Amino acid sequence: MSNRKTKVALLSICSNTVLIILKVMAGILSGSVSIISEAIHSSMDLVASLIAFMAVQKSSKPADRDHPYGHGKIENISGIVEGLLIFIAAGMIVFEAVKKILEPAEIEQAWIAIAVMATAAVINYFVSRTLYKVAKEEDSMALEADALHLKTDVYTSLGVGVGILLIKLTGFVVLDSIVAILVALLIVKEAWALCYNALEYLIDIRLSDEEEQEIRAVIEKIKNDYASQLMDYHKLKTRKSGNIRHIDFHITVDPTLSVKDAHEIVGCFKKELCERLKNTRVSVHIDPYTPLGDNREADDSDGDDNY
Repeated sequence: MSNRKTKVALLSICSNTVLIILKVMAGILSGSVSIISEAIHSSMDLVASLIAFMAVQKSSKPADRDHPYGHGKIENISGIVEGLLIFIAAGMIVFEAVKKILEPAEIEQAWIAIAVMATAAVINYFVSRTLYKVAKEEDSMALEADALHLKTDVYTSLGVGVGILLIKLTGFVVLDSIVAILVALLIVKEAWALCYNALEYLIDIRLSDEEEQEIRAVIEKIKNDYASQLMDYHKLKTRKSGNIRHIDFHITVDPTLSVKDAHEIVGCFKKELCERLKNTRVSVHIDPYTPLGDNREADDSDGDDNY
């Protein structure tokens, strides 16, 4: 398990806990529904942080007999759960905002409320930057989802603070509920993107065009290095499970090639690809070259070719 990933996940849990306390207190003192909506949002962020913490622990476990491909997809599942939690939070925020529109109330202790929102925005800005940095370096979807939550919280906290300031300046109380609904719409957009991306990886979407181009460049280089022994490659398939990239393809070699020499070629592919793309597992199937037939059609057991 990555100790670094666990530490930043704990940092997110601690920061969200502090912010929930601050926002609830400010919401009670001010009577602002937009601040209460922010407290609800932060509560969901706390649950999301707890899920991310458990996900990075479980997904880092090595492969075992029951899970020979590892536990990486736990991070993808956690992304969907976090997204669903945000949808729930948005619904609760809209419900509270509509109630306030029907029964408007004056905002009390406005400057305290504004100060709390500004503090929340600053804290979340620095924590989300830390989370996002580690998420990119460790290739962790769970931490990236958590960072996205907190990044959105920066914007929503600033939005709520500005909304209360406008109420203070204009006396237009309904602005509080309008800002709360805008907050809800913003986090619904976040939730949709989060769920969509997590689901794509769960159904084994291929790697990005840039990554596949890099893979093909490595394969072509080694193919040229072994031009007399390695004829071509085909059936390239890629996918990602958690932070592990899986690369699978076939190579066609000289049928007189010894097992030792074929093994050496496969080793070159694995070494080079693992150096270019971190957290990579490579599987190479060897086909003998048959001059009278099409080698790409020789073994169609894995479905359609992908050249």
